[in-house]
Amino acid sequence: MRKRIITTDAPNQTFEREQWIDLTRTALAELTSEDADHPLEAALHADDQHGWRAADPGPQLIRLLFEQPLHLRRVRLVFDETVQARTQEFVLRWSGDDGQTYHEIVRQQYTFSPPATTRELEEYQVDLPQVTVLELHLIPDIRGGLAHAALTSLQVA
Repeated sequence: MRKRIITTDAPNQTFEREQWIDLTRTALAELTSEDADHPLEAALHADDQHGWRAADPGPQLIRLLFEQPLHLRRVRLVFDETVQARTQEFVLRWSGDDGQTYHEIVRQQYTFSPPATTRELEEYQVDLPQVTVLELHLIPDIRGGLAHAALTSLQVA
């Protein structure tokens, strides 16, 4: 029998070696709303902590269209809420045929309860060949309040 001793964080080391795709160069973005002080580009740069924020309250959509199909293996989303207690829902889905059909990756709810619970970090290992569209639907408050959707970071590899 062949054996190898590994550390418990070996899978994370593989993740860290992957290169994030520069979405500002590879995608055309369509979105329903954008606060001028918090543009989408801020959420697509890993080193920018300001992120994107909707100009209008209520449900929002961010759609990334790729000129060249991508093979995605990892998706990371980060959401921050430091002011208002609320339960957010998001749906992340993809298309391989320029938006004719979609496949759901995840549907997730998360409750922010500042000051204790203020950050949601979701990371998904996927195997999505030929992605032409990536969509993020956000419902910032499932109770229907006037919360503004916000996204601190969206990264793909």
